[in-house]
Amino acid sequence: MPNRAEIELLLTMARKDLKALSGMTDADIFAEEIFGFHAQQAIEKALKAWLAWLDVEYPRTHDLSLLLSLLQAREADIAPFEDLIEYTPYAVQLRYEAFDALAEPLDRLETIRRVCQVLEHVCALCAAD
Repeated sequence: MPNRAEIELLLTMARKDLKALSGMTDADIFAEEIFGFHAQQAIEKALKAWLAWLDVEYPRTHDLSLLLSLLQAREADIAPFEDLIEYTPYAVQLRYEAFDALAEPLDRLETIRRVCQVLEHVCALCAAD
């Protein structure tokens, strides 16, 4: 039986990260790694809520690829979200190390759109139950 309180907490926290992202579109004010961190966190929490909805125990990890693999193992349709693994490097450890810019800076508006998509998908799944 899915833990509704856990799911709601994860979704609430993901929404807070998304709200933060929405105020961080100016790259001159908000560093790439700070913006990327909140994107990664919102995605991670949404994926963990999805796993919790499927009643799957998930590990304490920031690895989005691992979380997506766990969903895929439960036959969840992750195809629309596979590209989200690109946000894994922005996880917590990146905030405590020297940041070397990745190949391309994040497209902030596209990132916000993608975070919205995964969050809306998970919210719709959980609401349909």
